Amino acid sequence: MRVKPKKALGQHFLTDMNVASRIADTVDVEPYTSLPILEIGPGTGVLTRFLLPKGRELKCVELDSESVEYLHREYPSLGVTEGDFLKMDLHELYHGEFCLTGNYPYNISSQIFFRLLEYREQIPVCTGMLQREVAERICASPGTKTRGILSVLLQAWYKCEYLFTVSEHVFNPPPKVKSGVIRLVRNEVKSLGCDEVLFKKVVKTSFGMRRKTLRNSLGPLIPKESPLWNDPILAERPERLSVEQFIYLTKSIQGI
Repeated sequence: MRVKPKKALGQHFLTDMNVASRIADTVDVEPYTSLPILEIGPGTGVLTRFLLPKGRELKCVELDSESVEYLHREYPSLGVTEGDFLKMDLHELYHGEFCLTGNYPYNISSQIFFRLLEYREQIPVCTGMLQREVAERICASPGTKTRGILSVLLQAWYKCEYLFTVSEHVFNPPPKVKSGVIRLVRNEVKSLGCDEVLFKKVVKTSFGMRRKTLRNSLGPLIPKESPLWNDPILAERPERLSVEQFIYLTKSIQGI
């Protein structure tokens, strides 16, 4: 049985075993080398075959029923859950901490990382491959054009590292873009010290008009009589701000 990649599911099957081996090794981060691993979208098990020898509990979530059937046959001892990762309650899979990895479907990669934030206390390590543009955005530093909503929200809780680029020619079918492999490791932050719902709103609102200054984009959140209008930070564009500056902005708006 040959599993056919499905465009509707954003499937591009990796064919280079050396690349697969390198991606699998990204989960080996101290002191988390004994944690269980959850792989998203294993497809034909190209990455799975390199994760299994690590001797760690491995579970997979796969939406494609054809792939699920293939994985059950090729890896009978592997725990495979058929379903949509974005709709699953991960507490039902793991009660404690686990590592997240995968060759993420391009069409939902950003959504996967927003989902990661919801389970950040359970996922100290997240690695994997996704389209290079999104991978670079996640790891983008303040002052770079690629910095965006995901950059700030993820870097508030994780150390984000871009590891290496993968050519489009090692996939079936080849995607139209290159891919990037990243690793996120939970930082020591337990609380942002501000209203986290408002923090998320401030970040999203700021980047909603990314070519404008914060004075323009955040206007609806700041009363006209507020002294915050005179703060020099509002003359900046959102991509120039650090996580700490967004926290400062959130506290300032929260205190109005």
